[in-house]
Amino acid sequence: MVEDLWKTYKVGRVEYPALRGVNMAVRKGEFVAIVGPSGSGKSTLLQLIGGLDKPTSGRVIVDDVDLSKLSSDGLADYRNRKIGFVFQFFNLIRYLTAVENVELSRAIAGEGSKARRTRAMELLAVFGLKDKAWKKPTELSGGEQQRVAIARALINEPNLILADEPTGNIDSESAKVVVGAFNRLVDEKSVSVLMVTHNLELMKYCDRVVNLREGRIESEEVFDK
Repeated sequence: MVEDLWKTYKVGRVEYPALRGVNMAVRKGEFVAIVGPSGSGKSTLLQLIGGLDKPTSGRVIVDDVDLSKLSSDGLADYRNRKIGFVFQFFNLIRYLTAVENVELSRAIAGEGSKARRTRAMELLAVFGLKDKAWKKPTELSGGEQQRVAIARALINEPNLILADEPTGNIDSESAKVVVGAFNRLVDEKSVSVLMVTHNLELMKYCDRVVNLREGRIESEEVFDK
């Protein structure tokens, strides 16, 4: 949930308001698309909810925790445990295999190799990529790389997926596969998904669409699926 969220950037003496008093709540197991023209504040909103940036004013509350009350270590723990990030450009490590990319955060956390490898392989299997586990990103299609990125985002079993233009660099058929994966997470695991997108074709797969314009919520639309 975000309450009266404002974010203003300063360049010299000039101020650029990216968000202007946004109020929004996302239910558990809800798939929400955030749409709007470039510069409307979509990515800024995700960054604030993800704890990657701090608002100028207002609050971000996730699972009854006010992010403004967390220390730097607390925010890092929040990002690691509560949030799964999926980006437009995949951000896979090129010299690691698919399974190594998926299990990386658990390796950094010191989890045993057998346990983390088992979990990573399970996730790759969910997304139809078990046979691609030992391939590196350059050997995978764009859609396959994005599915690996989603599997990586799920390795710590987050409550909320934040996806910033996750279909922006893949073809339309792969985009449907990716959004289908999000739908399964919502339906089967009650994960909440917030997806920034310019692809209006994908809105029909969502529960709700929030339209941002000039840093404000201009309209919302709920879909019956």
